[in-house]
Amino acid sequence: MKTIEGYGLWDSPITPRYLACVLRISDVSWDSDGETLVWLEGRSDRGVLVAKRRGDASRDLTAELSVRARVGYGGGDFTVFKGIVYFVCEGRLYRQSLAAGGPRPITPPFGQAASPCVSPDGKWVLFVHSDGTKDVLAVVDAGGKFWPQRLVSGSDFVMQPCWHPSGKSIAWIAWDHPRMPWDETSLYLAILDVGGGRLPMVKQSERIAGGEGVAIFQPEFSPDGKALAYVSDQSGYGNLYLYNLVEKASHALTGGEEELSRPAWAQGLRTYGFSYDGERIVYRASKDGIDRLKYIDLRTGDIEPLDEHFADYTLLQQVTLSPNENVVALIAQSARIPPRVITCSLAPRQQPRIHRYSTTGTIPDDCLSVPESITWGASDGEKVHGLYYPPCNGAFAGTGLPPAIVLVHGGPTSQYDVGYHATTQFFTSRGYAVLEVNYRGSTGYGREYREALKGNWGVVDVEDIVSGARHLAESGRVDLERLVIMGGSAGGYTVLRVLSEYPGTFKAAICLYGVSDLFALAQETHKFEAHYLDSLVGELPQASAIYRERSPIFSVERIADPIAIFQGDEDKVVPKSQSERIVASLRSRGVPHEYHVYAGEGHGWRKAETIEVFYRDVERFLREHVLFS
Repeated sequence: MKTIEGYGLWDSPITPRYLACVLRISDVSWDSDGETLVWLEGRSDRGVLVAKRRGDASRDLTAELSVRARVGYGGGDFTVFKGIVYFVCEGRLYRQSLAAGGPRPITPPFGQAASPCVSPDGKWVLFVHSDGTKDVLAVVDAGGKFWPQRLVSGSDFVMQPCWHPSGKSIAWIAWDHPRMPWDETSLYLAILDVGGGRLPMVKQSERIAGGEGVAIFQPEFSPDGKALAYVSDQSGYGNLYLYNLVEKASHALTGGEEELSRPAWAQGLRTYGFSYDGERIVYRASKDGIDRLKYIDLRTGDIEPLDEHFADYTLLQQVTLSPNENVVALIAQSARIPPRVITCSLAPRQQPRIHRYSTTGTIPDDCLSVPESITWGASDGEKVHGLYYPPCNGAFAGTGLPPAIVLVHGGPTSQYDVGYHATTQFFTSRGYAVLEVNYRGSTGYGREYREALKGNWGVVDVEDIVSGARHLAESGRVDLERLVIMGGSAGGYTVLRVLSEYPGTFKAAICLYGVSDLFALAQETHKFEAHYLDSLVGELPQASAIYRERSPIFSVERIADPIAIFQGDEDKVVPKSQSERIVASLRSRGVPHEYHVYAGEGHGWRKAETIEVFYRDVERFLREHVLFS
């Protein structure tokens, strides 16, 4: 029998300490013999590589070094080849045997490296290198005897390099300012000179896809070397294509309103892979925030779902195929299943094997909320998407209508999908309803929906957040008088804009490292986003009036609702000066607020102690300003 207790006050097993101990599993890869899996775990502020050989227990590989690539937003941290793992630490590439021995650097301590990729003969390592100003493809010998050299340069950004099976060609993605990688990228193919006992050099290169308003994602050569697969959004959605290297022509393998691509905020993202024999491609297709794994038979073109294998999972990441059998490895999760490393044979009636859990798995299902996909009309009649999570705790029930927290994702080019969202479950298990808004500008609903934010950041996202909150109240789901808005980074910007443009709509707000001054952001942010605002707001100096109008710092006097602001003191994306100017105004005007600065944290929290303190502070703030005010 459930205990009747006020919404927001339920005793939850999802404690701040529990959340602080959750592992972050960011990538998984096979060794080239198919016998060993290697994955990367985030443990507090350290990145640890873990290996698991078939029939053996898992073991840590990197005891002293913290594995993390830092080109842009990171990613592309490691690769495995013939019993050796190559990884990035403090900007350098290292190599380490899976069997025995410690790590050894193969590149000097200069700049940042990412996305190491080993040639088929094991002699060379291709990688992305950035000195903060210039990004290039570089190459070094696998033993680190030679000084690395630039292999490809000339573009502002490069990512996702790969080798042809012959070792004589490579492919990669490149793009230039002011574009972002989901706006317009190009796929390049190059023939290499690999003779003479020296590092490879490019003999000739050509662009074979992309450009002119088309974004390309994840090139990968077929095992027989006859074709190059890639994802293109030229149809309006990210579909899979195959380029015939002999005929020099492409054709689409998939179609429809499913997304195979992901916004490339990080290096090393993967959504598909070839089977070891080259007869099929296994891929993740996403629609309405839910992933499905499918395969396409390259001999017939037939597409088959793999639902029987992955029925329990709704978010599938970093798909990778075994190099010698029909087995797929990936990171899988759902609303009630925290991320885990799994493998599964693609033979009929096979079930996944779990190799690593990210949590203890002790939270009861009746304390985990499952979302409902909802839509509503914006002020101009356009459809907006979101995921609604009702309060959920098997031990408690509430009376009346619950308070609601409206979550704003960052990016703003991003998406709330149906995965395990610890923040959301933290709230719903305490008796809050949660709405995750995929406002216009979000990914996952096609290029047209995403591009609705171009020139309109700070306008349509704001309208969609407010209309979503009102839709919940008008549909009788939540208490209109107890609404909370919460977001970080670009989502924090939207939080501040909502508070200034629609004061009184929300009872309280939580803003994490939010953008307050668009002028300062354009001048101070890192290279990756240096021209992002050109498309979201407009180009300077022509759009100066718009920048001023939409910068929360210039309308901060209209912010009067209680707000808690959180900031990392080492944030290079949104420096803490962006928060401090808002806080100074709140303090001078006596607006109820809290300001928390976390030492040693950047653009998001990694340290376990920070995560624990953060959730305690948030819970206390909400009790004071929403539940008991």
